[in-house]
Amino acid sequence: MQLPGRIVMLATAYLLGASTLGTGAEPSFEKPFRIGMIGLDTSHVKAFTEIFNNAKAPDPLAKCRVVAAFKGGSPDIPSSADRVDGYTKLLAEKHGVKLYETIEEMCKNVDGVMLESVDGRPHLKQARPVIKAGLPLFIDKPVAGSLADVIEIYRLAKEGGVPVWGGSSLRFDSNVVKAAEKAKQGGVKKVIAWSPCHKEPHHPDLFWYGVHGVEILFTVMGTGCEKVVRKEGTEIVTGTWSDGRIGVFDPTRKNYGVEVITADGKTEMPSKGDFYKGQMKAISDFFVTGKVPVRPEETVEMYAFMEAADESKRQGYKEVSIAEVMAKARKAAGK
Repeated sequence: MQLPGRIVMLATAYLLGASTLGTGAEPSFEKPFRIGMIGLDTSHVKAFTEIFNNAKAPDPLAKCRVVAAFKGGSPDIPSSADRVDGYTKLLAEKHGVKLYETIEEMCKNVDGVMLESVDGRPHLKQARPVIKAGLPLFIDKPVAGSLADVIEIYRLAKEGGVPVWGGSSLRFDSNVVKAAEKAKQGGVKKVIAWSPCHKEPHHPDLFWYGVHGVEILFTVMGTGCEKVVRKEGTEIVTGTWSDGRIGVFDPTRKNYGVEVITADGKTEMPSKGDFYKGQMKAISDFFVTGKVPVRPEETVEMYAFMEAADESKRQGYKEVSIAEVMAKARKAAGK
């Protein structure tokens, strides 16, 4: 992927150990990387801003600061409409974040963007001006409100040579990381991941909250899912990978976690709950280097898995092909 000029300079300076942000160097504690946020309607904006803006030197997270924001908000989703004013006031008054009337204007005054809108539907529209401005972009879950929009966001990013990634913080839970390392050693036959699966009527069933458990599943399994089937009357979804491995999302289990099954037995690893700091470290590294920590192909396939869960339901809980779901979404994205 070809990176825009500013990111190339940042990455080069990071590797060479340069010291001044003004020349495209690694951000210093005195001149941190300026983050703009889009969508102040989720608790994540509070959590993430406090982690970055309260970090002190020599903590590397102190080299990034949330300095600007575009309010956003979705009036037809209560959990957005009821919270946007409160979080906007918090960021402006407690953290001195400057509010902008348009995303385009905000982009002129920041070095990178975190797209935080809780509603995935406007993400494509909100991502367009950021990509056009050539700014590195992190997109919180869900990456978009449809698989077609996820595909289009990554297409635009590739076309513009702009680094973009996104997803759930559960990927960075220490036990999930350990499970992924265990899976890389080989011998895995089956992986079961879980999280709550609260639904929202404007999104596919798993996009709203089941995405956390599905992200855990793909963190451990990686790409290669070919077929998906949903258990009748439930949100339990089983995928078959090209090498015969089985991956299951099972929201009937409590909280968050993963179970890795090998020929030698099974290892259950509940979430440690330490995922926010790990994700902030990954975001900070991404902004400094321009290198995405999660491949676009993995994110797109993960959303295809969730879209396939709905397609299986529409077809009477039959097994469906990921390739066919992807082809349909690409055609829609092209329109």
